[in-house]
Amino acid sequence: MGRVEPLKIAAMLAACAVLFATVAASAGGATVRVGKLVLRADGGFAPRMLPRREYAPIRFQGHADIKTTDGSPPPALQRIRLDFDRDGRLTTAGLPVCQPAQLAGATPQQARSRCAGALVGTGHVKATIGVPGLRVNVTAPLSLFNGPGLSGNRTVIAHSQTIFPLPETYVVTIPVERRRGVYGYRSTFDLPPIAGGFGALTHIDAKIGRRYRAGGAERSYISARCSDGILQTLGLATFADGTVISGSLFKGCQALP
Repeated sequence: MGRVEPLKIAAMLAACAVLFATVAASAGGATVRVGKLVLRADGGFAPRMLPRREYAPIRFQGHADIKTTDGSPPPALQRIRLDFDRDGRLTTAGLPVCQPAQLAGATPQQARSRCAGALVGTGHVKATIGVPGLRVNVTAPLSLFNGPGLSGNRTVIAHSQTIFPLPETYVVTIPVERRRGVYGYRSTFDLPPIAGGFGALTHIDAKIGRRYRAGGAERSYISARCSDGILQTLGLATFADGTVISGSLFKGCQALP
């Protein structure tokens, strides 16, 4: 279990308290508790042996769970910010693009069929949805596609669909901003209300990576090198009740001779 260190509590919207907490992850992942809210996250990549200077193809997988200590529904997750290690690299040259309009109203099967060439990741999302007198836990497939450019940034298009209480399709455009410093990429995006605001996300998992040919060369959607022995990800999650949780996840790599 990681170390949990609350940083500050500040007023927000003149009435809402915001608690910032950080967690340093161990090899087994990261866990942070703020009040009765608990967030657990972990991830990894393969292969773990990578060149020190050149980039090599990898596949990434990660998951996160959100729950409360008393079993009550967690507050809705509203915004996510993810920063990725500068030793990772994203390549989209020659990779087909999926337009958000292609996914409007699509089932998971239709979405993956319409944008098969642009599919870069798959996973699942889980949510708890409460309507008067009833609470239901739902699971839905998650699809991630290479999206069109937006304000000079690459994008990922996330698609999912729930069927309770009525079929509802979610299409989220996630910008991928190139940055300088320890973290080479940043993605910040808002999550749409689930079931008209009656739902809350409780789980997300994804496996990301794709090998493809373009321009006569073999390419990889994500690649990495091992310049300093670790790859790290920094995440920040903002919830509807004003709670903000920030944490870093560190995973070791081994540099090839």
